[in-house]
Amino acid sequence: MLLLNPNKLVQTHPDPVLREIIRKTVDFFETKGKKKLKEDDLNRVWYADFIEFVAREKIFYTLLTPAGYGNADCRWDTSRLVVFNEVLGFYGLCYWYVWQVTILGLGPIWMSDNEALKRKTAKLLEEGAIFAFGLSEKEHGADIYASDMLLIPQGDGKYVARGDKYYIGNGNEAAMVSTFGRLPDDGGYVFFTVNSKHEKYELVKNITATQSYVAEFILNDYPITDADILSRGDEAWNSTLNTVNIGKYNLGWGSIGICTHAFYEAINHASGRSLYSMQVTDFPHVKQMFVDAWARLVAMKLFASRAADYFRSASAEDRRYLLYNPVVKMKVTTQGEEVINLIWDVIAAKGFERDTYFDTAARDIRGLPKLEGTVHVNIALIVKFMQNYFFNPAEYAAVAKREDAANDDFLFNQGPTKGLGKIRFHDYRPVYAGSSLPNVRIFAEQIELFRKFLMKATPDEIQQKDIDFLLAVGEIFTLVVYGQLILENAAMSSVTGDIVDQIFDFMVRDFSKFALALYSKPSSTETQMSFCTQMIRKAHTDTERFKRVLDDHVYSLNGAYTMKE
Repeated sequence: MLLLNPNKLVQTHPDPVLREIIRKTVDFFETKGKKKLKEDDLNRVWYADFIEFVAREKIFYTLLTPAGYGNADCRWDTSRLVVFNEVLGFYGLCYWYVWQVTILGLGPIWMSDNEALKRKTAKLLEEGAIFAFGLSEKEHGADIYASDMLLIPQGDGKYVARGDKYYIGNGNEAAMVSTFGRLPDDGGYVFFTVNSKHEKYELVKNITATQSYVAEFILNDYPITDADILSRGDEAWNSTLNTVNIGKYNLGWGSIGICTHAFYEAINHASGRSLYSMQVTDFPHVKQMFVDAWARLVAMKLFASRAADYFRSASAEDRRYLLYNPVVKMKVTTQGEEVINLIWDVIAAKGFERDTYFDTAARDIRGLPKLEGTVHVNIALIVKFMQNYFFNPAEYAAVAKREDAANDDFLFNQGPTKGLGKIRFHDYRPVYAGSSLPNVRIFAEQIELFRKFLMKATPDEIQQKDIDFLLAVGEIFTLVVYGQLILENAAMSSVTGDIVDQIFDFMVRDFSKFALALYSKPSSTETQMSFCTQMIRKAHTDTERFKRVLDDHVYSLNGAYTMKE
């Protein structure tokens, strides 16, 4: 089963505790029903019923409490988190969001040395609390260098916090808000915790028109003691970025869940429609759009789940996840937009109807590429790894599929955030060379041309400072990384050759599209343009393979899932 189907919850993870959590979560939403789900969305109802369910079943406590701070079932296990991520995205971004923001709020706490606050946090999770991450500010966004939140010493280990925060999810109900600020007079950065119910915590408003509460809040000389401080100086700084490293990975899974539900709704609708005396699903362009959407969705899931293996296996000596995580954040989420666009072109006006899940999905899918750093910010990060990825590979032990019952300790001890240019990767070429599928071979040839482009038509100093030019280069590099992990996972998951070749059919086309974009940049040179034209290739056409994928994997989903009213 490549896609989540709540009607057929197959045993995709070995942990029985997780499987019971998923079963209960699906039951919660299916009992709620699509009609009520949509009513709450349209009326912007705070999802207290969901938070009560999570508290009653101790779900956040079980999944988000590291081993040693909770009961025997508690651990921070990314392989469990991704499954829950996908289910929440499947039913609605707002439910995923309260979970995501809690994860972000917990990051600086679990990374700190404040054991008393950690124990308090575990107790709050057990009681059903949610958390928040007080990083962004109205005037500065995520420019944390410019934070105006001040923690002003008062003597005897006492302080007052003064300043405002903006874009803070869960800021209305969080038992703890992990808040980033600085000490005055260049005293350094600091992370401390506040309670959203304190009298000195002024909740200004919800800045969004959604079910989620994305707060603006002001700390009006909020009293803080040393006991409330999580970290200082470099440790506080590292906690901000290392928390985002954890949180940004989840966004791809939110997109996967949204797209999966929307796909079921679209295939059910289109399969029952007849236009111009012809079934909608018999039109050639509809077949192509559905196959493309399905292949892109499967690729999203293959890449994101393989990236989790590297995330769980990370160490101070193996930081490859710092490339793969922003690719999940940037590429999987933008592919989610592409999937929705494709199936929206099929169902057309149906996608605007207020009683459909699709109407909500089409709105929410746009948000995920813009959270935890924009696409542009993440591409700018990704290109920092390009030199070592292509030209300086290293030897690593093979990373297995990671669904073992282990706590992901390293995630809360990632260390300094510098030195990205020194991170090395295993050689991508054997992964591509191991496949004889026609479209994989074409894609590998495109990669080799891009590698020669970097060697023989290296972007000059001006181009390297031109963000617009680098974004086009980064899109191509991202595709190479994306394809590599898809192939790795496909081999480990016994995904058929038909499916892999169909995925690389769109990958070849996307590579060509980005090569044309790079060719068209104002500063591209004649030599660079020549390489770009060589990179533009046509995918291998196999009508029988296409038909098998269409019939066996895509159109067979008609009627497979419909949410209960």
